[in-house]
Amino acid sequence: MLKDKPFAALTQKMLDAWIETDPADPAEPQRVYAGVIELLSIKMRLTVFRIEGDDPLAWQMTPVRHSGFTSSLFNVNKIFEDQRIGDFKDQDYMASAVIPRLRQVIENQQPSMELVKTKLFGINLGYDRILIPQRTLGRPRWVISSSHARFLLDAPKVPGKFDVDDEAVVQLLLEGCTAKEIAAQLGLSHRTVEHRLDRLKVRFGARNLVHLVVMLLGGHVNRENGASIT
Repeated sequence: MLKDKPFAALTQKMLDAWIETDPADPAEPQRVYAGVIELLSIKMRLTVFRIEGDDPLAWQMTPVRHSGFTSSLFNVNKIFEDQRIGDFKDQDYMASAVIPRLRQVIENQQPSMELVKTKLFGINLGYDRILIPQRTLGRPRWVISSSHARFLLDAPKVPGKFDVDDEAVVQLLLEGCTAKEIAAQLGLSHRTVEHRLDRLKVRFGARNLVHLVVMLLGGHVNRENGASIT
């Protein structure tokens, strides 16, 4: 079985392949992502956006490799199936987190990598993402989007906000991971995770870890109808 590669290593591999393409003889996206397909971990996904015309709602999004990451909140792979952007069921997400960045990389014709922190059907969503446009002398006809899930979490009824690492810790805790497993998945030390869990217990007034999980589950807000898609 292949060992999971860090997302940064996979993105660099795609960027190296992208640089080798010739703008005078535009390549198909497979030329860029072929070398990483078998290296994607269960929390990574890869999609190709086909850019036809000026209306982004008509652009086609086609998954090349679905994420193996699952959640009780909704079926991510079903939501991100092969479809036009205009047919996606959460247009607010597309308008805020996807379309502006696609326009940017198409216009600049340069890759973009960032941590995306947004909402999908009212659920807090965080992921690392790289967008790679076709190298061409004209307008790019496609953009590769590859992402690595950080957290997928319904918002608790608690004043203030979690930082990125705390949201990821809470997500994995609710999925039944131990502190050691959380540390391994997030690339943090075991002691760092224990400290974060201690702070969360104080914040929620939880007596122990089990009590914290119960309070987190009990504090979830009611989701909109769209959030329960399976």
